[in-house]
Amino acid sequence: MLGRKKKSEFSGEEVIAEFERLTLDAAAVQRETLRRILDENAAVEYLQRLGLAGRTDADAFRACVPLATHGDLEPYIGRVADGDTSPVLTAKPITSISLSSGTTQGKRKYLPFNDDLFKLTMLVYRTSFAFRNRAFPVDDGKALQFVYGSRPFTTKGGLTATTATTNLYRNEEYKAAVRDIQLPCCSPEEVIFGPDFAESLYCHLLCGLLFAAEVRTVFAMFGHNLALAFETLEQVWQELCHDIRRGVPSPARVADPAVRRAVSALLAPNPALADEVARRCAGLTNWYGVIPALWPNAKYVHTIVTGSMEHYVRKLRHYAGGLPLVAMDYGASEGMVGANVEPEMPPESATFTVLPNIAYFEFIPLKTSDGGDACPVTSYAEAEPVGLTEVTVGEHYEVVMTTFAGLYRYRLGDVVKVAGFHNSTPKLKFVCRGMLTLSINVDKNSEQDVQLAVDSAAKILATAERLEVLDYTSHADVSSDPGHYVIFWELSAAEADDDVLQNCCDELDRGFVDAGYVSSRKTNAIGPLELRVLQPGTFQKVMDHYLSLGAPVNQFKMPRCVAGSNSSVLRILSSSTVKVLFSTAYG
Repeated sequence: MLGRKKKSEFSGEEVIAEFERLTLDAAAVQRETLRRILDENAAVEYLQRLGLAGRTDADAFRACVPLATHGDLEPYIGRVADGDTSPVLTAKPITSISLSSGTTQGKRKYLPFNDDLFKLTMLVYRTSFAFRNRAFPVDDGKALQFVYGSRPFTTKGGLTATTATTNLYRNEEYKAAVRDIQLPCCSPEEVIFGPDFAESLYCHLLCGLLFAAEVRTVFAMFGHNLALAFETLEQVWQELCHDIRRGVPSPARVADPAVRRAVSALLAPNPALADEVARRCAGLTNWYGVIPALWPNAKYVHTIVTGSMEHYVRKLRHYAGGLPLVAMDYGASEGMVGANVEPEMPPESATFTVLPNIAYFEFIPLKTSDGGDACPVTSYAEAEPVGLTEVTVGEHYEVVMTTFAGLYRYRLGDVVKVAGFHNSTPKLKFVCRGMLTLSINVDKNSEQDVQLAVDSAAKILATAERLEVLDYTSHADVSSDPGHYVIFWELSAAEADDDVLQNCCDELDRGFVDAGYVSSRKTNAIGPLELRVLQPGTFQKVMDHYLSLGAPVNQFKMPRCVAGSNSSVLRILSSSTVKVLFSTAYG
């Protein structure tokens, strides 16, 4: 996302040909990948304690090494972070620590990062770029990128700890690795690594407008960040025009000395550009198609739009007008899983093809109660994992990874559905995170179940009031008996008809179709669902709260469930509530 490119050094067709070769016999590649991981790490403490004794075949590995969660490996990772240089998890050194966002489970996880993980991540990026550039050719120009480096810290043992994306950006080989697969960013590095998120966001917009004619792609790591960027543009476009006209960044918006110097170096008074930007902004209807209006040579918009980010697809399509919205690859702080090799597919249909040489993969079979796309929340331990090429199309699985960075049979927690195969390797559709989101009694509802209920109710609001749900979260309130679900909505306008909101509330309640929930509602073991409408800007306050605690901007994901222990966020939500409704769906 930083770097320049030399197209002569990169052959997309060669990369695609190698991908085709790798996926012809994925089972053989997986056996060799596991052999390499285990042979290289035969002497590490973790595997020695489990009695693997240098064996490298899948049968011995599965027999000796149990499935593991982060909690199982946390003591070993902690020792590495604290300075233990013995081969605890890997024979090669762990070069840094990657941090998960912490917004999902409330605690940031330490995860090992090394040179192998960097190289394999870049392999996925190169593969997806080859397919993306075949579909949407881009030969020159710049990228408008809303990317943010996180401030690293040093662990007790002297390792740098930061987000996985910042570990990539700060790697010495990163610029060379992306030179031929990514356009140079409009913004200077001082903006990307700036100390203040709002300041960096403003500068990204300003730099993007300065190079508007050269912009070919628009990118953010997560759909939330991209939606937020253009929501911000709606508020600050006149200030941006003022800065362009004067050739000086606003001191109220850009205060950090290093950021200010870097942005000022790009600016010169340009009244003509300021007038053109103002004319185009003023000519928009409800900001529809703002991206092609202001960046007319952009070819596509690229971001993560799966899982909890799917909620932002409608908003991003609104801003993108007719520009393609391309789903980014599937990965996690633990490592990459698959590449998007079908970039023409709409985000709702996006699949990710597993590269069989980047890790050793297993899949725990899961079952849904209705056989549909709802996120399964049944017990995972009862099902025996199957290999990469043994999965069945249409079935759901939890992803298990063994990586070159010291994670062995690691349960990622993600639930995927097998959509098909590319040669002999599966194409995965991301469904949800597997951890339970809402539960009070015998009810079990996941992140995906919450999203489906919200989407269904939001259609009523859109039809009757022409309003949209900007963002949402949920909470299982057990402070009274019986407990009940609370859904928090922030709407695109402050006022909505009470009768329409009541219908939405009832639809939300009916939208949870889990058998345990339905039976508990009918017997009043769970009380009526509560819908709380929030003041405009509430979720910005929630985000600011997480950022103040050190959550990384580039990885921020709005939590779709707020636990009872998270009193600070619940206070923000409660103090910002402007309307409360209770469901009458069950009488």
